[in-house]
Amino acid sequence: MASQHHLAKADENDENSRARGDGGHGGAAAGTGAGSGTGAGAGTAAPDAARGGPGAPGNAPPGSGTPRSAPSPGGPGGSGGSGGLGGGPAAGGELKAGLKNRHLSMIAIGGVIGAGLFVGSSAGIAAAGPAILVSYALVGTMVVLVMRMLGEMAAARPASGSFSEYADQALGRWAGFSIGWLYWFFWVVVLAVEATAGAVILNGWMPAVPQWAWALAVMVVLTATNLVSVGSYGEFEFWFAGIKVVAIGGFIVVGLLAVFGLLPGSDNPGAGFAHLTDTGGFLPNGWGSILTGILMVVFSFMGSEIVTLAAGESQDPQRAVSKATNSVIWRIGFFYLGSVLVVLTLLPWNDPSITDEGSYVAALNSIGIPHAGEVMNVIVLTAVLSCLNSGLYTASRMAFSLGRRGDAPASFATTTTSGVPRPAILGSVVFGFVAVFFNYLWPDTVFAFLLNSSGAVALFVWLVICCTQLRMRRVIEQETPEKLVVRMWLFPYLTWATIGMIVFVLVYMLFDDVGREQVLLSLLVAAVVVAIAVVRELRGRRTAGHADSESHDLSGKT
Repeated sequence: MASQHHLAKADENDENSRARGDGGHGGAAAGTGAGSGTGAGAGTAAPDAARGGPGAPGNAPPGSGTPRSAPSPGGPGGSGGSGGLGGGPAAGGELKAGLKNRHLSMIAIGGVIGAGLFVGSSAGIAAAGPAILVSYALVGTMVVLVMRMLGEMAAARPASGSFSEYADQALGRWAGFSIGWLYWFFWVVVLAVEATAGAVILNGWMPAVPQWAWALAVMVVLTATNLVSVGSYGEFEFWFAGIKVVAIGGFIVVGLLAVFGLLPGSDNPGAGFAHLTDTGGFLPNGWGSILTGILMVVFSFMGSEIVTLAAGESQDPQRAVSKATNSVIWRIGFFYLGSVLVVLTLLPWNDPSITDEGSYVAALNSIGIPHAGEVMNVIVLTAVLSCLNSGLYTASRMAFSLGRRGDAPASFATTTTSGVPRPAILGSVVFGFVAVFFNYLWPDTVFAFLLNSSGAVALFVWLVICCTQLRMRRVIEQETPEKLVVRMWLFPYLTWATIGMIVFVLVYMLFDDVGREQVLLSLLVAAVVVAIAVVRELRGRRTAGHADSESHDLSGKT
């Protein structure tokens, strides 16, 4: 998904070029009881789960865990690990394994291909020239490392709340609560961004239908598919991702043939790799442009983690996560570096058509592909719908997980007989509709705040994943070492190095005119959410303390 901060007003036809793309699109925490002892996790709660710490995992479906022995007071929620903080979990809902292996394969592959790749790369090329390849490679490396860490935890303990549940177990209730709600906030804003971007394209084809009607239509259709079953989400995403994969694969093959003069009828002279250095060198704007490029491309990778959430609704989550984690290197290398390399070898980096028409359209036009602009609009619309589909799925599953842990309304934790968390889906999409409404009424004020205040959440999520993995690795090694089928390389050194990379990007954003507002507003929202989490935890502990005192008094009297 292209970064949300690259979306401007929806009344201009080029807005989809700034629509937030999904870098991808992406379960139950094993071994924690939630409040009353039944958790969102599979397995049993350890006796020491006072804070919802990790217990011994099992292989039961989400929500089936029961305490192995009388747990300590589970944070303030009563009994059992992670459910404390202000109350026990909601009952009456289980997700079902409705995703097939082919669904998960395409969710993983399509997860790194969003609108941001198709139409957002032109700004990065204009800023950094051919050196944008280095920016993509650095961010891609960071994402590969983060996915490796997340894959290690998800393969050992599949969870519908993924990193939020792991943070809950490893860092504390405040961490799971905070990053879960921030991630939900990120994706419900994405719903509005992508609905608007899709409406712009559809309105261009059929201007008689107003943009707001198109936005409403795509939201309603994809909400309906998510409400039917998780299998319907998987089927839609399978075909959406398939179209994106075929489009990128075809672009790379045709483009490389043209680059080397092997494509019959091509209008491009085929300069080989000369364009990488023949216009001011490989670094025409200096080394600093690589850092500028990083800020422009980093958010287009958001979404690659979705497969770890979706794996919790598959028959073999461990296999699905392992496969997705191991293949992330070639996916990023092929789809991102490969396609951008083709653009830069077909055209000089400063060719005006790259910014005027978009990088991929300009490259296709240089070859002489007819109707390249309309073809790309179809592909971009597919990417937008894919992101919208996955955004709704992801937001609803995170809301479901928060509900199961007592951190969201109890209704969010309920499901239909087919295993669909209907209240969580509807609650998420309602906020998305409200955000679309804000976009049309107050695009420069309220909606701009929503965009900027969630702009750095991707980096916060990756940072929390790193910090969580530092602690979870040792817990898993002690309790279930046989489940470490995916291991982070050079632990803990690469984990710390990744933390340093993410912190560096966040600090560098403070010195960038566009990035500064995003990171400051995102930090403000994050501080508010963390404060709420801490206050709830403190209040819950006091409540638990009073309950223990009363229980002690009563037992003394008897």
